[in-house]
Amino acid sequence: MSKHTIDHLLSGNSQFVAEEFQSHAAYYQTIAKRQSPKVLWVGCSDSRVSEDVITGSRPGTMFVHRNVANIIAFNDVNVASIIEYGVVHLKIEDIIVCGHTRCGGIAAIEDGVHENYIADWLCIASGAKEKADKIAKEKKLSREEKLEVLTAENVKLQIKHLRSLALIRNMHAAGPLPRIHGWLYRVETGKIDVLIDGRAGHEAEGS
Repeated sequence: MSKHTIDHLLSGNSQFVAEEFQSHAAYYQTIAKRQSPKVLWVGCSDSRVSEDVITGSRPGTMFVHRNVANIIAFNDVNVASIIEYGVVHLKIEDIIVCGHTRCGGIAAIEDGVHENYIADWLCIASGAKEKADKIAKEKKLSREEKLEVLTAENVKLQIKHLRSLALIRNMHAAGPLPRIHGWLYRVETGKIDVLIDGRAGHEAEGS
């Protein structure tokens, strides 16, 4: 009988402890006392997009929030409290909003969805669909091309939402922090495209 998925996870943890944790015990004891992540990551819940794996990062590097289609909603106390804790208490200076290709949430935004909670949630990204519809019509894009445009436009829209939150708006009125970045992860190649680079001298948006 093959191992159950849960057994694989637990055996994987044992391997992690033996090969990674114990080999870098001093580092893990340091972060056990206090976390000091450098980045706040807002990404999609998709199982193919593990932020630490795709960026080659170790535990302790990123403070993470993930939801369907990497959305930042004005009335979402969950994401708002994570942002506040990250930038106010953890003093995080960089926020990354990362979307990804072949996203089920993006396809549902394009095609429409009837499940109640999912439909309500994806309404928050309706502005991105309006923009993508216009671009797709002008450029006569295929469905696959349009979905990629929609993915990128959704990242840009969620960054607009993020910048509109009172906390971020007030912080930006006083200075450049937190820096805000928009990324697109390609599940087909493993590569990340930078859509918006929040670093000084890199403010221009990519396509």
